[in-house]
Amino acid sequence: MTSVLWLRRDLRLSDHPALHRAAEEGLVVPLFVRDPALAHAGDARRARLEASLAAFDDSTGGALVVRTGDPVDVVAALAAEAGARTVHVTGEHTPYARRRDRAVAERLERDDVRLRAASSPYAVAPGSVRSGQGTPYRVFTPYARAWRDAGAPPPVPPPSGLRWRRSVTGEELDAALVSRGREHGQVGEEAAVRRWATFRDSALTDYADGRDRPDLDGTSRLSAALRHGEIHPRTLLADLGPDEGPGARAFATELAWREFYADVLWHTPESAWWDLTSGLARMEYAHADDPAVAPHVEAWRTGRTGFPFVDAGMRQLLESGWMHNRLRMVTASFLVKDLHVRWQVGARHFLDHLDDGDLASNNHGWQWVAGTGTDASPYFRIFNPLTQGTRFDPSGDFVRRWVPELRHLPGKTAHEPWRHDDGYAHGYAERIVEHGEERRHALDRYEAVRAGAGPSASRTPDSAHRAPGGKKLR
Repeated sequence: MTSVLWLRRDLRLSDHPALHRAAEEGLVVPLFVRDPALAHAGDARRARLEASLAAFDDSTGGALVVRTGDPVDVVAALAAEAGARTVHVTGEHTPYARRRDRAVAERLERDDVRLRAASSPYAVAPGSVRSGQGTPYRVFTPYARAWRDAGAPPPVPPPSGLRWRRSVTGEELDAALVSRGREHGQVGEEAAVRRWATFRDSALTDYADGRDRPDLDGTSRLSAALRHGEIHPRTLLADLGPDEGPGARAFATELAWREFYADVLWHTPESAWWDLTSGLARMEYAHADDPAVAPHVEAWRTGRTGFPFVDAGMRQLLESGWMHNRLRMVTASFLVKDLHVRWQVGARHFLDHLDDGDLASNNHGWQWVAGTGTDASPYFRIFNPLTQGTRFDPSGDFVRRWVPELRHLPGKTAHEPWRHDDGYAHGYAERIVEHGEERRHALDRYEAVRAGAGPSASRTPDSAHRAPGGKKLR
């Protein structure tokens, strides 16, 4: 008997319950569907995915079938072609994925074929952790406690006696995208396992402190591998075992944040692109496409704001498809609190350029910074680009690595080119705003909303077309 393994975010052989179930039924056809509805994914993520598909195809000896089209039609057609009575999947949890899977299941039922879901891309499936009152969590700390108490099932090894069916054909992978996806390192399950082992043995002990230092190799760099399912968080948690060191605890907490945001999205799917909380619904924002504002937003996107730590992070994103988490917070704060632009503008830019772009983590992380998400009172948290840089890049190495115009400035002086006669000698941009002034304006806007004096959500054209600082730029 033949079954279909429809792959989505699970491009690996180990710790793959859906693959186990498929292998138990006989020959397995591994299928990946290029879904036009997801074609808006940024180039970095598309390239990273294509490289991951190539690595998975290699691990199967060339058995992977790739086809393009609406999954409702493609999955049903392939199941009929292969004579399969079951299509196995790893459960998915985003709003679109849930709708898609329901539609595919209904279509398959017409042909007496079952869509059978096993497990989840998460250690604890979204929607399964609730408070003692049976309600979902909206605050991280109690969720994390319940998440730890729930525990994760142990990883499962690759199925023994696995047999791929190779008589079903598909499309060729895009060689150019595969090459681009491999530009910044090895890709695929084996590479992810090696990266995890290296991090676990060399950097995990110091992770609690090292994770905040973008100038050091102190993070696991597994976010893209987790996003595409090259390694499962169960595997990582199992390897941590009973380790109660601060590094292991901090790493498990970061995994819990990832799962918390997926849980929030499960319960409130509208929070993908709308504020989770409505307390700042009347906040005044600058319009990113306003002629007075757009040049500042473009400077932010291209890493030319004149604030070295911000610019280094934004250039790291554009050039590598990845950004250190400390910089994700700092650059997000700059857009929302210094340029006063809505978080959705930045969230879309990140998803367009991150190779680990994950809707739940990305968009709820942006809301955390914007003060409209899961944190109770975060609007006062306005990151100072200079103090963040000197604290977390004290030697200036990170700035010099990504902003070559400042490589002539030694040590931490790279964070303050305006203090040096030759700071701008190599064409670095001058500051587009004054942080202290914009911080005051951000807090003034917040106080106006709290006092009930803020404009309504349907602002007038005049109030909607304000530049940073709430005034017209000259």
